[in-house]
Amino acid sequence: MREFTARFASAEEIANWDAHVTANPNGGNLLQSEAFAEVKQHFGWKPLHLVYETADYTSYNLVLEKSFPLLGKLWYLIKGPDVASVDDIPGITAANADFVKRARLGVFAIKIEPDIILSDDAARVLEGAGLVKTHNLQPNDSTALLDIAPEENQLLRNLHSRGRNAVRRAIREGVEVHNVEPTDENFRAMYALMTTTVEAKSQVRVREYEYYRQFWTNFLKRDQGRLLFVYENGVPSVGAFVINYGRKGTYKDGGSLQKRGQYGDSHLVQWTAINQLKDLGCTEYDFCGTPPSDKLKDTSNPFHGLGLFKTSFSKTVTDFVGCYDQVLSPLKYKAWMTAGERVARQLYTRRTGQQFY
Repeated sequence: MREFTARFASAEEIANWDAHVTANPNGGNLLQSEAFAEVKQHFGWKPLHLVYETADYTSYNLVLEKSFPLLGKLWYLIKGPDVASVDDIPGITAANADFVKRARLGVFAIKIEPDIILSDDAARVLEGAGLVKTHNLQPNDSTALLDIAPEENQLLRNLHSRGRNAVRRAIREGVEVHNVEPTDENFRAMYALMTTTVEAKSQVRVREYEYYRQFWTNFLKRDQGRLLFVYENGVPSVGAFVINYGRKGTYKDGGSLQKRGQYGDSHLVQWTAINQLKDLGCTEYDFCGTPPSDKLKDTSNPFHGLGLFKTSFSKTVTDFVGCYDQVLSPLKYKAWMTAGERVARQLYTRRTGQQFY
């Protein structure tokens, strides 16, 4: 087992945060970015910048913190820690426990959700490190991933035949994809397309408009985001917000009118985004959320409709291990799981109208 130490990042490291995160063993994650940290700071969380060091590498990770009366602090290591392999997780948890105790940080539990592919061996390592499996929080703990490193013609041939045929037909019929400016009008149009699609194809709750406005603005102003539209009869009919973060591209948000006349328009938006992010140096594209691989055909799954579209590009679904809790104070954690989390979520949503996580 590799031994790790944990510490908070220096001011200089925080000033160059994205460069450090994207140099992590797995290339980082957009939810560990400077842009996302700024979003969460406005929506109930305190961002912290945590650094793990071992003889072979350094890993930079965003931590979101909330404090609760009597219990203390909960840490959410969102989409982290970024490690070279699952075998490094026991060393990370040991470093967490030592750092929290040594620095008297008052943390009773830490949520982690590393991008480690789900397997029986991975589960054994995580459970052997004393971690407790809990409900997943991120939509892309199961997702469609596409290798976009090949040249354009080969990349098109690599797509699932459903997606490839739709892209070719849309190009043949003259569908046009536009990169649009980050105006309030375009943001509201995008939000309307999103809510229309979610209502039609999933049971997932959409956050309030202000959250997305802040999110999109933060990534766009850092040249890490793009907003794309297709128009029909002069109004946006398909929209997508995509992110380039290090070597990873992500289809973060999308939506469309349910009755449209241009076949393959939503597929051409994705194909256009993929090639634009490829030109920026991305080698992987995350369609950001599908049903788990063993539930792709389950029509009751809230991501079933969206999963059908996303798997028309990538032929397989990747399942990650999802969310685990590291328990630092057993008594406080028991109180949290018995009633604390439920009450905290209810009170926060009632007071702010926002989602807790």
